[in-house]
Amino acid sequence: MTYVLSDIHGNLQRFKSIMAQINLQADDTLYVLGDVIDRYAGGIKILRQIMRMPNAEMLIGNHEYMMLNAIGHCKDAVEEKENTNRREKRLWYRNGGMITHEQLKHYRKDIRAEIFNFIRQLPTNLEVEVNGVKYKLVHASPEENYMKSPWNIYDYKNSREFAIWDRWDETQPIPEGFILIFGHTPTCYFHDKMPWCIWKGDNAIGIDCGSGYEYGRLSCLRLDDMKEFYSDC
Repeated sequence: MTYVLSDIHGNLQRFKSIMAQINLQADDTLYVLGDVIDRYAGGIKILRQIMRMPNAEMLIGNHEYMMLNAIGHCKDAVEEKENTNRREKRLWYRNGGMITHEQLKHYRKDIRAEIFNFIRQLPTNLEVEVNGVKYKLVHASPEENYMKSPWNIYDYKNSREFAIWDRWDETQPIPEGFILIFGHTPTCYFHDKMPWCIWKGDNAIGIDCGSGYEYGRLSCLRLDDMKEFYSDC
């Protein structure tokens, strides 16, 4: 079975709820579309669990990207005092990064380095095929859309940053032959159903159901039969 979830945002209880429901087996695959960290305190624990899972694959989200830009070049808290990118740190903190930073301070240098190196090598998108259907998995937007708008070269440094930060909407193209699955933009931007739930459009599926917010929840989609799972907390 193939499962997809996104935007856990450090909510360990919701992540545990989903994992208990899907009961991931050794021959299953779990795709995590980024933003594992920030806003709630469990982000680093969840991230390290995903790193240890042989049948899990992850994309980089804008929150992991912000953490890297702020402190990813620092070996420890001592070095951070001298070399932190303060501009990037302010951006990260404004988006819920402080709680992740505090948790990270409890880990040894080698574990910090392992976490940062893992994040650096994460892709921005993946292509998977299930039951003959091709899916493009992204955190925010398909990277190939970067050059399709003249404004993107002013808003983003490169196509990788675009794929991490841009908010896909129905005015933007979908890679030909694929169904797009994305996180980053909460599904309440696409419909007004409560509680928040997975949004399904024409060849596009949004799965960020607001786990980073008190009134949201974590969702997971099984691609084999399109069954939806939601956290019960």
